[in-house]
This record gives sequence, structure tokens and C-alpha cells, in this order.
Amino acid sequence: MELRIFTEPQQGASYQTLLAVAKATERLGFDGFFRSDHYLKMGSSSGLPGPSDAWITLAGLARETERIRLGTLVSPVTFRLPGPLAISVAGVDEMSGGRVELGLGAGWFEEEHTAYGIPFPENKHALLEEQLAIVTGLWGTPEGETFSFEGEHYQLKDSPALPKPTQPQIPLVIGGGGPKRTPRLAATYASDYNAGFIGVDETRQRFETVDDACRKLGRDPKTLTHSIAQVLCVGRDEAELAKRAEAIGREVDELRANGLAGTPAEVVAKLESFAAVGTERAYLQVLDLSDLEHLELAAAEILPWV
Repeated sequence: MELRIFTEPQQGASYQTLLAVAKATERLGFDGFFRSDHYLKMGSSSGLPGPSDAWITLAGLARETERIRLGTLVSPVTFRLPGPLAISVAGVDEMSGGRVELGLGAGWFEEEHTAYGIPFPENKHALLEEQLAIVTGLWGTPEGETFSFEGEHYQLKDSPALPKPTQPQIPLVIGGGGPKRTPRLAATYASDYNAGFIGVDETRQRFETVDDACRKLGRDPKTLTHSIAQVLCVGRDEAELAKRAEAIGREVDELRANGLAGTPAEVVAKLESFAAVGTERAYLQVLDLSDLEHLELAAAEILPWV
């Protein structure tokens, strides 16, 4: 199973903090560094020094790392128009030497939109469907040809569809639990379908639903990576585990029930249970970005066994 580090910088992280985590992610052998795309903190965290733009951050990290995959989990369609989004992501892909992935979702956090003057429309899922068609259409248009799109929410006419990404096709990550639209969109556009923050049984059900959607479209489900996202909290003993849980404002028992928490052996066992229902990749949500020893422990005691 591939393991990627997933961060929530809106809760409070400078660029230098994110750079340190990304460099540790690469040095320790994890597959990728991903970040959320939010402009407002959640809960009791101070959020200091304030939010950072996901794609500006990833552009910097693209130039300061060499191997790891980089991307968002996930960018809301409400933040950016699809044409400029395609340009930005293609640019970061070039800067990284072809290591970028785009997680794209409808968006849900109304307060961050209100706080920064961003419209929060009711038809977000319709926007997502059109944005997926546009970004893939722009990237897939051969050089020298143009791309046009006539949708209900976006219209493009004779776009030169530039720049092109470095990768032949930038992988798209799509997640969510909708029973119809989400599986269809994942089967149509995604390279990675993500089932985030749910248990093993529900993960299996979601994977079965998206596999059925693939078959209906004539796609082999094996061409779609099946991934999970889970909060990580691991300690060598109960005292270290409790200290890490307290640092992120969570209870040990709750984390054991709802995340990847416990001793390294416990976490490996839970990852194995997810693997048994088809999980091929895990995004490990790391909430205390100052605790690089946490990453070192996971790399030494979990990464070799999954």
C-alpha cells in the first residue's frame, strides 16, 4: 500500500513548516505530500499565521523536492475558474518535473467563503462536473488545436488550451460518498477514488459502488486506484500516544475507533483491514505539523510493513 502524508495547513502552518514536513516526507520514503485547500481554520485552533493558497504553496514545494507526488485533497471548484485552474496546475506540474495530482471537489465550508468574499452557490456539484470536463479537455487538446466548451455555467471559445502539463495526463483525485454522481464522475475522470474518514465496512461499500460505475462505462475498475484518508496518531506506548492525541485535541479511544491510532502494530493491523477491502493507497492526515518525530516513527515502524 502506498502511504502519503496529508496536511491541514489552515489549522496553522507557515510555508517553512510545510516545507519541513514535505522534506521529511520525501526523506523518510513516503509516496507523496498532499494538503487541504481551505482559507479558514476550523474548531478551536488559532489558525496562525493564517491561511495559505494551496497551489502557491505546492509551487514552492515543487521546486524544493525531487521525488514525492504533490497535490490537493481537495480543491473546491468554488475557489477558481476552470481555465485559470488548468493553467496553474499545469504550471506547477512543470515546476515539479511532472509530479502533480489534482484533487477536485464541490466544496462545503460556507464560512470560509463568507470570510473572504467568495461566492458559495447552490449548484456546486454541477460546477464540479463542468470543471472536470474543462480541465481534462484543455489538457487533452493537442498542441495547435483549440478547445471550446458550451456548458450551463462555463463557456470557452477557441481556447489555445495552453500550457500543457509535463505529464501526459495529470492524475485526478475524486472523493465523496454520493451514491450516483460521485461514482460516475470518478469512473469518468479520476485516477484515484478516495473514501475519506469512514470505517472499513463503509469503505468496502463505496469501492463496490465506484467499481460498478466503472463497469457501466466500460472501464476496468483495476485502472482506478482505491484510496482512503485517515487521521494518524501513533505512539510507541500509551503515554506517547496520549501526548500526541492531546496535541491535536482528540481522545485516544475516539482516535482508535475512527482513525489510524495506537501502537505501530495496531496501525499496521488496521491498514491491513483496509487493504483487505481493496485499499491501495492511504493518505495519512497528520495534524501536528511540528512533530516530525511522529513521521519518523511511522516511517520506521509502519511504512515497511504495508
